[in-house]
Amino acid sequence: MSVERNPFWRYLSQSIGIWMMRIATVINAGVIVAILLYLIDNALPALSWDFVFDSPREMMTAGGIWPCLVGTFWLAVGATVIALPLGVCTALYLTEYGGSGRYVSAIRLAVSNLSGVPSVIFGLFGLTFFVTICGFGVSLISGILTLAVLALPIVINTTEAALNQVPQAWREASLALGASKKETIFKIILPAAMPGILTGNILALSRVAGETAAIMYTAAVFYTPEMSASILDPVMSLPYHVYVLATSSVDVEATRPIQYATAFLLVLMVLSLNTVALFIRQRAQRKIARH
Repeated sequence: MSVERNPFWRYLSQSIGIWMMRIATVINAGVIVAILLYLIDNALPALSWDFVFDSPREMMTAGGIWPCLVGTFWLAVGATVIALPLGVCTALYLTEYGGSGRYVSAIRLAVSNLSGVPSVIFGLFGLTFFVTICGFGVSLISGILTLAVLALPIVINTTEAALNQVPQAWREASLALGASKKETIFKIILPAAMPGILTGNILALSRVAGETAAIMYTAAVFYTPEMSASILDPVMSLPYHVYVLATSSVDVEATRPIQYATAFLLVLMVLSLNTVALFIRQRAQRKIARH
C-alpha cells in the first residue's frame, strides 16, 4: 500500500501540517503582541489625554500630536474614498467587459507592476504632477491624491480576485432569467463579492495610513501652528512626525518617549479604522448568508 493511501501516514501528514500552521499562527501573533507591548512600555511616560489632544510645543519636545492625528485620518480616509470607487470600476471592466485581449493584458500588467513600485516613487510622482503641474502645492489634497494612486493597485487586484470568485453560473442564471448585464452586476455580482472588496479596502487603508515617503514631498510638514482649514493647506501626519523626531530633533533622547507614543497611537488608529472596515465586512457577509 502506498504512503498516500495508508490511513496512518495520511493522518500523520495532516496532523503535522495542521500543527505547523498553528505554530506559525502563534509565532505571528506573538510577534505582534511583543511589538505592541514594547511600544506601550516605551510610550507610557508620554501617553496622556493632553498628549493626544494638544499640539506640539517647544521644538517638538513637549505638547501633543492632535494635528498629526487629524492629518493622518484625513489623508487615509480621503485616499480610500477616491481609490475604492476607481479601483472597483476598473476591476469590473477587467472582469466583466474587458475580455482577454492585449489591451486588458497590458492593463493587468501595469497594475501588477504598480503594486511593486516603492512608495517613494509615488511621492516623487505626486510632487511632479499634483504639487507642481496641477499647482496644488504641498497640501492635503496633493497627499490624498498621491496616496489614492498608491492604493489603487491594491484595490484593483483584490477586487478583481473577489469578482472572479463569484461563480460563473450565477451570472448565467441571472441573464437567463431576463436580467440585464447592469442588473446582474449590481444585484448579483457586487453583493456577492463585497466581503472580498472590503478586504482589499482594509489592506489599502492600512498601507496608506502608515506611509511616510509618499507624503513627505506632497502633504506633510515638520510643524504647522494651526489646524488645516482647507484642502490646499499642508498637514502634519503621524508617520512623518515619528520620522522627523527620530532624525531631525534637537534632542533625540528627550523625544524618545514621544516617538514611541506617536507610533503606538498610529498603530491604534490603523487598528481602529480596520475594525470599522471589518465590522462592515462582517455585516455584508451576514447579509449574503441570509439571502
